[in-house]
Amino acid sequence: MCELYSKRDTLALRGKHIGPSCKVFFAADPIKIVRAQRQYMFDEKGEQYLDCINNVAHVGHCHPEVVKAALKQMELLNTNSRFLHDNIVEYAKRLSATLPEKLSVCYFTNSGAYHGHLSSLIEISPYKFRKGKDVKKEFVHVAPVPDTYRGKYREDHADPASAYADEVKKIIEEAHNSGRKIAAFIAESMQSCGGQIIPPAGYFQKVAEYVHGAGGVFIADEVQVGFGRVGTHFWSFQMHGKDFVPDIITMGKPMGNGHPMACVVTTKEIAEAFSSSGMEYFNTFGGNPVSCAVGLAVLDIIENEDLQGNATRVGNYLTELLNKQKAKHTLIGDIRGIGLFIGIDLVKDPQKRTPATAEAQHVIYKMKEKRVLLSADGPHRNVLKIKPPMCFTEEDAKFMVDQLDGILTVLEEALGAKTESVISETTPCKIEMPMEAHLELLNDSITDSKENPSRKRNGVCTDKHSRLSKRLKT
Repeated sequence: MCELYSKRDTLALRGKHIGPSCKVFFAADPIKIVRAQRQYMFDEKGEQYLDCINNVAHVGHCHPEVVKAALKQMELLNTNSRFLHDNIVEYAKRLSATLPEKLSVCYFTNSGAYHGHLSSLIEISPYKFRKGKDVKKEFVHVAPVPDTYRGKYREDHADPASAYADEVKKIIEEAHNSGRKIAAFIAESMQSCGGQIIPPAGYFQKVAEYVHGAGGVFIADEVQVGFGRVGTHFWSFQMHGKDFVPDIITMGKPMGNGHPMACVVTTKEIAEAFSSSGMEYFNTFGGNPVSCAVGLAVLDIIENEDLQGNATRVGNYLTELLNKQKAKHTLIGDIRGIGLFIGIDLVKDPQKRTPATAEAQHVIYKMKEKRVLLSADGPHRNVLKIKPPMCFTEEDAKFMVDQLDGILTVLEEALGAKTESVISETTPCKIEMPMEAHLELLNDSITDSKENPSRKRNGVCTDKHSRLSKRLKT
């Protein structure tokens, strides 16, 4: 593929014309991607990367059936949903068929149904407002994350689901005592940016009971985890049993396999209440014929290629491989997930479960060097996220885990059983430094040792050491 600009010029132009709050993956050494196919991405030099993070390209990058559907419809018509067209109603019908019967009314959008850039949505997302300068608004109540590994109630608790749900009940009671009412409870069916958190069985049922009792509605965010990613079910909330049905569902990202489309699905009762308020809903691009043709193609591919079954088979195999790594590496504190939605929780201390934030960043950059794309997230940014295209294979899983094994082995050896100091070979003094700085040195020393094993210790403690010492003093 012919490039318009060199990578250097692309970076320069991005810095000049694209807003500084628009970040890139691997900011210290970004990748320029020029094409992709299925679970692989290719840079401007033709280097192939295994994509383990792109849950948007759900059925595989540039799937020919998706491309064909978009092209065919684009050649005929693309317009807004105020004109009658079969695609929008056919897609709404097909989508509703995957959901419980009462969830049957669709509102289409052209981007994230809930992944807010509006202040009204940032205000109800701790992931967003805790990163900014805004404090939590008084009408927002944040429940503890139902994390049984690092949270308030852990795996050794007799009933963590009830304990975490009771925290929600307590919040509701406190709100009522302050003269407030409850409008809604919103949560991802499985938390992705929150650190790949799988709520304990029974948690959502109890929360829904308390929220409904207070007059509120339950909103399940399936933007990252829907469309069969968990394997056993089409929607993640369905893992919690047939007796749990949200009142509203938000979905997007994988819905169009990279084409911008999203949707809110709700009950007839809620839709009629919204309509009776006198507010019209219109989205210029939401539900257009091309988007709906793409969405229909994605649904067909999930079924025809048995991608749900693949998520179960490959996900189970990958989890098995990762658990073997957990037994081998002290840096791995927990492996959690289901289907092709898996988190690797890296820790400095397995007993204290201290998040290994710097180490996680080190790992994802080293994995990139091995041509495997991973990301780290969670409150401490120490959880490696695995959410690849659904065509991910057992061979891909084995390759990814083999690379991870090698990187963790070298890292743990270099850390010397989690040491956080570097001792100069020429002086007896011990220099304490942040783990981030230590890992920077390890990057260099590991590279040097492979090129010339005799330089391994000198590579840590000579020129690079003195340069780092100067930086630490400033």
